[in-house]
Amino acid sequence: MRKNTAALIAIIGGLVVFGIKIIAYIYSNSVALLSDALESIVNILASGMMLFSIHISEKPADDTHEYGHQKIEDISSAFEGIFIIAAALLIVNAAAGRLFVSSELLEINLGIAISVLATGINAGISLLLTRTAKSSGSMALEGDAKHLLSDVVSTLGIWIGLIIVQVTGWYIVDSLLAFAVAILITRMGLGLILRSLRRLMDHSCIEEEKTILSVLEEHQSDFIEFHDLKSRRQGNLVLAEIHLTVQDSMSVRMAHDIIDKIEETLNEEASHIRLTVHIDPETELKSPTNE
Repeated sequence: MRKNTAALIAIIGGLVVFGIKIIAYIYSNSVALLSDALESIVNILASGMMLFSIHISEKPADDTHEYGHQKIEDISSAFEGIFIIAAALLIVNAAAGRLFVSSELLEINLGIAISVLATGINAGISLLLTRTAKSSGSMALEGDAKHLLSDVVSTLGIWIGLIIVQVTGWYIVDSLLAFAVAILITRMGLGLILRSLRRLMDHSCIEEEKTILSVLEEHQSDFIEFHDLKSRRQGNLVLAEIHLTVQDSMSVRMAHDIIDKIEETLNEEASHIRLTVHIDPETELKSPTNE
């Protein structure tokens, strides 16, 4: 499935889920279910941001963005984290208003039953986004999939708590559950922001570097040594560079052929890695400045 199609399904699904969760709140009068519905607003905004970022990231490189537009997916993930924290604040505000004011819950069983339908839709969309993210390598889709999955987990916690309220009659548990949900999604939002910032700060791609080193070992007989391996993530691509030392007598043609072989093998192992190779002569390796 195309990334744009998956993102559009997430938006439409988010609107449907929000409507269902509001109905669940109306029937139950549970602030915990209200907090669950408020989080769905964040899901819709995040999915909209995801769709926009995917549209931009798929644009080809141009004169002003010669490395492409993929980093916008990382920016989108950071904004998604901010949206999540904003939802947590809304939840805290709603729960605080009822913390010391007794508010009778209404049809809890019906509210939970309606909520189950919404959660099932969220789980299905999360699975769809996860599969599409794996096939396309999209970080934006992966982030939104994890966001929806955490929503499913938090909703399960709310159901358990509401059952406790029904059995014990401790209505304060409803507000305390809302606070717990707020803490959970705040942690998730901070995690998304930090992960996005690491990618924007060109954090090294350790796993991909291991793949590159493995490929270089296969072609070790073609060159003397390699050094200065660097990597960074750009959307669903990994951009890497390395210096390769060859004999002074080697022709440009032979060096070029070696690079072609390395790139061909690397493409078979990990097609999302773009490796740039700089050729160094053997005498430069032995020069005083390199000792």
